[in-house]
Amino acid sequence: MSATEKAKAEVEQLAGTVKKETGRGAGNDQTAAEGTADKVKGNLREAKEKIKDVFRD
Repeated sequence: MSATEKAKAEVEQLAGTVKKETGRGAGNDQTAAEGTADKVKGNLREAKEKIKDVFRD
């Protein structure tokens, strides 16, 4: 996995978690949902990179 892509995935996951928890704490369902979506995007990016690594080796 490229170090840059791995970092992007981790940042997206962390930002999604923070946004989700901030939205939940403030009672804002839309922000919480956006945070969940951001976290899922980060998870998908990480999975994509792992699949690419499998086919590289």
